[in-house]
Amino acid sequence: MRINKYLSESGITSRRGADKYIDAGRVKINGELAELGSKVEEGDVVTVDGNAVTLEKSYVYLKLNKPRGITSTTERHIKGNIVDFVGHQERIFHIGRLDKDSEGLILLTNDGDIVNEILRVENKHEKEYVVSVDKKITDDFIEQMASGVDILGTTTLPAQVRKINDRTFNIILMQGLNRQIRRMCEALGYEVRQLRRIRVMNIHVDDLKLGEWKDLTQTEKDELFRQLDYQPKR
Repeated sequence: MRINKYLSESGITSRRGADKYIDAGRVKINGELAELGSKVEEGDVVTVDGNAVTLEKSYVYLKLNKPRGITSTTERHIKGNIVDFVGHQERIFHIGRLDKDSEGLILLTNDGDIVNEILRVENKHEKEYVVSVDKKITDDFIEQMASGVDILGTTTLPAQVRKINDRTFNIILMQGLNRQIRRMCEALGYEVRQLRRIRVMNIHVDDLKLGEWKDLTQTEKDELFRQLDYQPKR
């Protein structure tokens, strides 16, 4: 098994995160520094920062209604990191990001393979948000947000946008550029006052109170796996 896959299945990080750990020289196999593409054989001892890493016995999938101030990172030295906030008994990591100033639905797991499936850009999975801004929303603003806005050297993909009231709108994205909604609004002369994610694919925040988390139901998992055409290994 490749070392990045081993680390993702152990629950310590995603495959992308594992590659960063390897590049930083934090990973060893039998006492030797691992390289990208190194393989782990049965009986090998894998360590990260000197701590032994073993494969998890089972996968967990959960959803959190993240409050503002919590950072989407597995770096435990960062105050307010999402891992310590959840306090799960398994070593879990977040799927995608929700910036520190935003709140709402974020998924967490110890299944590194499903992270890649959900985040793969070409799959265009829906993420839904409710956003409040600093001034009155115009029809032109809604139209531009829906058709695409020039940010970060590119034009955002078309989105579904619906006005809720004078200063609040609903938006469904199929991409995840860095601070995308905030940058889109800023480019059009608006400032985001509150941003809340309410859905990722078929998973809804529902009645989860702010700061609460719970395991996905079997129905939620089954539909998620179906949409991803994904078969968990155990």
